[in-house]
Amino acid sequence: MLRLLCGLGLAAGVLAAEDSAVAPVCSLVPGWTQSGPARTYTPDNLFEYMDGNSEGYFLYHFQEMRGVTCRQGDTTFAIDVSSMEDGEFAYGLFSTTRDMRQPEYSVGTGGQILPRRLVFAKGKYYVEIAADPEGDYTAALKVWAAALEKAVPGTASIPAAFSWFRKDKLESLRVVPESVLGLHILQRGYLAQYDYGKAFVVVEESPASAGAVMQQLRSRLGATTPEKLGEEAFQATDPYLGRLCVFRKGRYIAGYAISADRTDAMALTTELAGKIQ
Repeated sequence: MLRLLCGLGLAAGVLAAEDSAVAPVCSLVPGWTQSGPARTYTPDNLFEYMDGNSEGYFLYHFQEMRGVTCRQGDTTFAIDVSSMEDGEFAYGLFSTTRDMRQPEYSVGTGGQILPRRLVFAKGKYYVEIAADPEGDYTAALKVWAAALEKAVPGTASIPAAFSWFRKDKLESLRVVPESVLGLHILQRGYLAQYDYGKAFVVVEESPASAGAVMQQLRSRLGATTPEKLGEEAFQATDPYLGRLCVFRKGRYIAGYAISADRTDAMALTTELAGKIQ
């Protein structure tokens, strides 16, 4: 019976030491064996492993990383699973680390496979594999992607707000953990990049706090022109952001920063307002 239970635990592919920690194991895919000890990192020591790249994880509210290096012949896969504060932050980390020049791969909430790299988000977890040495490991990474997707808990739905942004001429779309549009008063939200400018949605705790932020934004921008959209709206011009059209709808502050001439900021912003639920 003890052997049977152990076998079932290995088949699951991860050992959940606690609610926030998921540890990958090499036996998840046949033919791979562990090389060296398993890894555990927290915000206190992640910099020791990430070689200067830990700040990007901290921005998305990193909690803990569990990892292991697996070997098959001369090939090694460094597999790491990071737990973030919530699923939105996990997907946010993926949205900033993926290569926008390459297509996504359908795994978890969103993923990508390159010749030597796999990344994906699922639930509050961010999963990554780095392959060594040089070579194309796409086929093996796809096997690992399927196995890890089943083993890592959580839902595989992207933030609902992503559906609010128009897809035409979209260059990138990501979760921004702080300073949306580079403005400190615009905290956590979403940012879409187009060839003509940027669209954004900022999420506040309540309509009252969103109203206070709108007032701060007016003061920051100086001269503004009132518009009839949502509960309140205005247009303004900023030397760095270009033409701005901003509105508030409940606890959401959203709009466009347009850098291209002959682009109707008000029409785009009205369309965005109609999609926010």
